[in-house]
Order: sequence, then C-alpha cells, then structure tokens
Amino acid sequence: MSAWTRGAAAAGALALVLTLAGCQDGSSRSDRKGGGNSSSSETDSGSGSGGESGSGDEKTTYQMGEESPEIESDMKASSGATYTLTPTRVTTGTKADMDASGLKKDGKDGPKIPVYVWTKVTHRSGTPMEVGDMDDDLVVRTDKGTRTRALIVILGEAKWPDCPAPETDKKLSPGQSEEICKAFLVPEGEKAAAVEVTRGFYKKPLEWPAAG
Repeated sequence: MSAWTRGAAAAGALALVLTLAGCQDGSSRSDRKGGGNSSSSETDSGSGSGGESGSGDEKTTYQMGEESPEIESDMKASSGATYTLTPTRVTTGTKADMDASGLKKDGKDGPKIPVYVWTKVTHRSGTPMEVGDMDDDLVVRTDKGTRTRALIVILGEAKWPDCPAPETDKKLSPGQSEEICKAFLVPEGEKAAAVEVTRGFYKKPLEWPAAG
C-alpha cells in the first residue's frame, strides 16, 4: 500500500491513499468478493500486454470508445450483476497536477504523476450495482511496462484538473450508465500506453491502446 498524506491544511487533516497495483492474474478482484478490501504496495513492471487472444480467435484488443464484453460482478452486494466498461479517453498528467492535487509523497516509491482515464460504466443485467464495484477491473499500463490500478483516497480527497471524483456509491440498475474519470499514479517520466481490464488467472486482459 502506497501511503500519501495530504499537504498541510488548516485543520491538519490527513488524506490516506491506496494505489492498487495491477495484477496479471487478476487476483485482486476475487480478494474483494464478499466486501473485503485488497491492496498492494508495488506496481508490476514485468507484465506483458493484453493484446493477444486469450483463447482461439477471441478479441482482446479494442479501440478507445469500443465497449467491453459483459463482466460479472465479484462483489457480494451485487452478485450476479453484469456490466460493461467503455474506456473513452486517456491522458497523462503532469508534475504540476500532482503538486496541486493536495497529495504529498510520503516515502519511498519515487515521484509519481497522474494518468486520467474516462470510462463509461453500463449496468447490463442482474441486481443493482454501485459504480465503485468496477474499481478493481481497470488497470493502466505505461510505456515502460508498469501496471497499476486506480488511486483510492481513504480519508480526505484529491483534486485533479478536469477529472472530478466519481460517485462510487451511486446505484445503477439494468440499462443505466455512468461516465466517470479515474486517476492512476504512475512513475514520473512514464506515459499511459493502454487501459486494461483484468479477467482472472487464466485469461488475457482486454486492452485499449492509448496515445498517452
């Protein structure tokens, strides 16, 4: 777990943040089943891309704006729900964005910059689900092979230009969609190469190449 503390505020409040690392085997999603929390302290720099087929002629590479196949929720409260994800835009932020976010580096992981991913979440079938139920699915892969999951702020908040914090507890019923932006922290000097959707141990992730 990467710990970040919020810059000196009038009340001296702390912002505790988790950066969830991308896992090639997708185990983080199953760890959350039943409402548990999962986190990892490191990003994975040695993972391959998800552009290859998982089996046969299965399509695993998409263009920005193309919708994913249906994904089944692993969360207990929305068990049986299915939804799709449509990444629409990815941009790499700057050190200035990081400096103005209200977050300050608290240790040993090296300087980071944000990557912003805009995604459409569409509930397809089953029980209502929260927008945040898809948090573990998306991974950003950089041009240097680093893979990381979205930044999670436990206490306080982070502010990013043109990337408002999503309403993660907003309920979606079948047919409803929500456009969200998520921030990912990657090592300074790297750029976003692709957005991935993890699919467990035995399937290649789906991938949307990004221009950075």
